[in-house]
Amino acid sequence: MKFELSHDRRSITNQDLIVDMRRVANAHANSQFTQALYRQHGKYGCTTTIKRFGTWNAAVEAAGLRVIRKKNISEQELFTALGELWIRLGRQPKYAELTKPYFPYSAKPYEQRFGSWRKALEAFIVYANSEGREGPGIAGKDSELKSRRTSRSINLRLRWKVLQRDNCRCCSCGASPALNPGTEFEFDHIIPWSKGGETQLDNLQTLCRACNQGKSNQ
Repeated sequence: MKFELSHDRRSITNQDLIVDMRRVANAHANSQFTQALYRQHGKYGCTTTIKRFGTWNAAVEAAGLRVIRKKNISEQELFTALGELWIRLGRQPKYAELTKPYFPYSAKPYEQRFGSWRKALEAFIVYANSEGREGPGIAGKDSELKSRRTSRSINLRLRWKVLQRDNCRCCSCGASPALNPGTEFEFDHIIPWSKGGETQLDNLQTLCRACNQGKSNQ
């Protein structure tokens, strides 16, 4: 038996991910390059890849591989992609900004589903501001404390409400993607989850990546 450490995600570069995706694709040239294929044969995790590039399709395109176009995109998938772009930009997305590799879909699915881009935005606002408990955020099961009232993961609706309350700015330094290009938002538990903090509006804040990493688990 060989003992070895798992990969430290912090030391993995985007180029490492791209090289390994190409390796798997070349080794299985007769198969469609899917998350399932990479999960089985890749060195790194699909979750790490998606976090780095924004979406799986964006990572596939960055690696120069063929994206498998998806048909019958659900309303929730359309809203999830739109919400993530809105948060990334720190403002309402423009029609012309639905471009790859930074966005997984063209404007066409939105126009087909809702009648126009404007109506798609209106439908998203209604969805994001609704009080539904479930949202298309990252699903996860937290086993640390079964008595907790909330999950550690923050769904799209809750992230949207935090972003609105904080006026699309970092609560620490005031940075905003709309005014400071390159700013990336993260959503922080004010009282850390590991110290009993819950995932609810009054215990969450918008931070830029630099401020959130500086805060760590303090």
